[in-house]
Amino acid sequence: MLRGKHILVGVTGGIAAYKVCYLVRELRKAGADVKVVMTEAATRFVSPLTFSALSGHDVASDLWTHQQSTSSDIGTQHIDLAYWADLFVIAPASANTIAKLTYGLSDNLLTIVALASRCPLVLAPTMDADMYINPVTQANVAKLRERGCFIVPAEEGEHASGLRGPGRLPETEAIIRFIVGVLDKSTQDLRGKKLLITAGPTYERIDPVRFVGNRSSGKMGFALATAAALRGAAVTLITGPAHLETPRNVTRVDVESAAQMHKAVGIHAKEADAIIMAAAVADYRPRAPARSKIKKGRDTESLMLALQKTPDILQSLGQKKARGQILVGFALETEHALRNAREKLRRKNLDLIVLNSLADKGAGFAADTNLVTIIDRKGNAEKLPLMSKFDVANEVLNRLGKLL
Repeated sequence: MLRGKHILVGVTGGIAAYKVCYLVRELRKAGADVKVVMTEAATRFVSPLTFSALSGHDVASDLWTHQQSTSSDIGTQHIDLAYWADLFVIAPASANTIAKLTYGLSDNLLTIVALASRCPLVLAPTMDADMYINPVTQANVAKLRERGCFIVPAEEGEHASGLRGPGRLPETEAIIRFIVGVLDKSTQDLRGKKLLITAGPTYERIDPVRFVGNRSSGKMGFALATAAALRGAAVTLITGPAHLETPRNVTRVDVESAAQMHKAVGIHAKEADAIIMAAAVADYRPRAPARSKIKKGRDTESLMLALQKTPDILQSLGQKKARGQILVGFALETEHALRNAREKLRRKNLDLIVLNSLADKGAGFAADTNLVTIIDRKGNAEKLPLMSKFDVANEVLNRLGKLL
């Protein structure tokens, strides 16, 4: 998996920087071509000359270094490194660098390259235990994970300060196993393909302050968008109200209602090679939303809402499906799950349908895991074990890729 791969290693300031020397050495032994970029603080712990000798390349640490060479490469070092890399791993990733990446600050070469890169970005958060468990650090790590960055779990143990707790840099073997796993899920089999993915719930207005909605968090659709972008696809993500960070290298379109999603899907569907409808679109909406807030009547014990059907986006896509276009739907069932999912696949002219159930522990709304059954056009059903939604996304994309 590593042979011939271009691995960019980012080193930030921290006592664990010396361990990255072993990482660079082992990556090269595994056949990878390795380049190193360091922050100024990192050079206080390990000399750039050390990494240069281990990697076989000059170490990049100063954005302005190459400006004295030729006019053709002035100011392009960060772009060159970003496009060269198949994967960018930052280890140790200090609290300072994690905060900068979270908010898009780019005041050194390493953070500039990270912002410019489109390859998988792996972070190994490493710092003293109290800094690691600080809610601000944890919130920053969570945001980067939502955007599609890969986070190497920190190890627990004794720190240079003498304290014990989480935040230690994992051993070299563990980091390499993690990198191999990421590369395995970011093969460029979808390069050149355009994918349209929907996610999240829809909100159907009752009055200016109330709505009819559902419990969808959007996590499954966002995981699909993240995974597809990592595999080289040009991804457009149309999402209802979802409080999630936009995945890296994904074009996001925000909508609120089923009607708005129907319109947005209609605009983008024509150019898509594949469409994955993971959104939980409302089946009904209030027939006549109130223009002002509905007040609670003193003498009224109940309120009746007249509902009408919303557009069936998935069915309309199945009816208009272009030649060669792949259409994937989702089904959330509470009874007769397989029978209902197969019927939905047939009725709506789908190529694949992903079935999950509220009855399964670890599946359903807001969870980070899912337990699904994937059904193909012939009705063949394959039940997958409980896994993360990102891994479920890759299983769906594996099958979609074969159809494409």
